[in-house]
Amino acid sequence: MSKRQEIRARRQKAKLRSRLLVIGLVALVAIGIVALLVLPGLMPQKAINLTQVAPRPSSVPMDKTSIGNPAAAVKIDAWEDFQCSGCYYYTKNVEPLIMTNYVDTGKVLYTFHFYPFIDQNSLTQESHQSANAAMCAAAQGRFWDYHDILFANWQGENLGGYADVRLNAMAQSIKLDMTAFNQCFRANSYKVQIEQDFKAGQDKGVQSTPSIFLNGQLVVSKSDPNAIPSYDEFAAALAGH
Repeated sequence: MSKRQEIRARRQKAKLRSRLLVIGLVALVAIGIVALLVLPGLMPQKAINLTQVAPRPSSVPMDKTSIGNPAAAVKIDAWEDFQCSGCYYYTKNVEPLIMTNYVDTGKVLYTFHFYPFIDQNSLTQESHQSANAAMCAAAQGRFWDYHDILFANWQGENLGGYADVRLNAMAQSIKLDMTAFNQCFRANSYKVQIEQDFKAGQDKGVQSTPSIFLNGQLVVSKSDPNAIPSYDEFAAALAGH
């Protein structure tokens, strides 16, 4: 073999090794991608334990995030963040009495507005994602049932209680159409409306949550302006209307 032929042979072998190396790397990447997609589905999933909730009475009119008599003379507008500890307290201790005594009896139209501010510096965005999920439930006429299961399973602020997998499980728990829910949730279909709610709250002077307005006027606790008003204080405010 001549020197030239020997050099050519070495070059061909080097090219062949390079090609084989590239093919091998591509195959490894492909195997890795398949593993990431397939293995999680094959592994046993950790069960998600949820506190269940009863559906809201069907006799009470509901329209997206509003509940109650649309023609009621009194309108209550609540700006809340689902992660907010104060909102959790209000929803457990004050809101049910307002619902029973004023909304269910047709005296008040009650509207929930989104004010997702807690996760502004959070990577998980649980405030926004829970708002997103709630609006996807609203698209199926089930906002208030989803609202209830969110607060029934509240765990604190930025602690994973409203991680996507849990939001999905909550949707399943109240028997939403999961195909429609997942499409809506992944597309973040109501991002603009949620942002509009937040901006509207800022324009009204909302500085903390919950902020509850009765016919446009913020209800403030007389005993402590920084505290959440009690039910009696709400009842007193409502008596004037």
